[in-house]
Amino acid sequence: MSQLRCYFNWLALDGLGPFADGPVNAIQRAGYNGIQFIDPVDRSALEQARAIGLGVCGSARVNQLNEADSIALAAADYGLECLTLHVGWGMESEDEGARLIESILEAGARHHIPLYVETHRATLFQDMYRAVQFTRQFPELRFNGDFSHWYTGLEMVYGGFEKKVAFIQPVIERVRFLHGRIGNPGCMQVPVDPNGSAPYIDHFRTIWTECFAAYLRQPVTQQPFITFAVELLAPEIYYARTLAGAEESDRWQQSLVLTNIARECFQQAERTVAYGRE
Repeated sequence: MSQLRCYFNWLALDGLGPFADGPVNAIQRAGYNGIQFIDPVDRSALEQARAIGLGVCGSARVNQLNEADSIALAAADYGLECLTLHVGWGMESEDEGARLIESILEAGARHHIPLYVETHRATLFQDMYRAVQFTRQFPELRFNGDFSHWYTGLEMVYGGFEKKVAFIQPVIERVRFLHGRIGNPGCMQVPVDPNGSAPYIDHFRTIWTECFAAYLRQPVTQQPFITFAVELLAPEIYYARTLAGAEESDRWQQSLVLTNIARECFQQAERTVAYGRE
């Protein structure tokens, strides 16, 4: 049966805690299914996570043709479920970009590990148009949808949100991993009122639900679960906003809010897909 698995991104721990019995146990108690580690992998935390039944995946960056294979091999040796990848810097020609993608697809197949390219600023997939074109050239591409980068960076509401969602359907259909963050048209990480509503929250619900529905329409044998990894990052790298020197919100609590929204979106996608099959 197809599932949603909710993970916590290791980088999002920066500035959080301390945790009485360590962050890995705190992540499990909070109800997450696993952890997405960053490069380089914290081996001690990885083994602890495995020992208490948490799933483990990773992330990395591929800039050169000779990097994808060694990154995939290392991930496979660690026993990671998958990797999300920042690919290139966004200044590559079409040919350079295509060769990078080919190297990633070959590495994933060779080492039997899913490699999900990320919709992220300052990468090959930083804009909607080129990402869609690459899906036509490489239909086997699969994505980590970090849509706050597009929503804010490309101002998806300007010119018609619905039109842009329709345009990026080839990407949405290939999303198998999501980074959990909500932005508005001017800031890519904003607090979310669990009891409130805003147009941008509704927009992210729409995108996440469509990604989940696209996944659920695939045969379960292709991939038994889709991952939502909440990734609310610290003010030191200019993600979380500060007011009078303090973070605007509690990122740990906000992470739980976004995870609950993702679960609601998955349930809505299940209803939508089931209704379509009746």
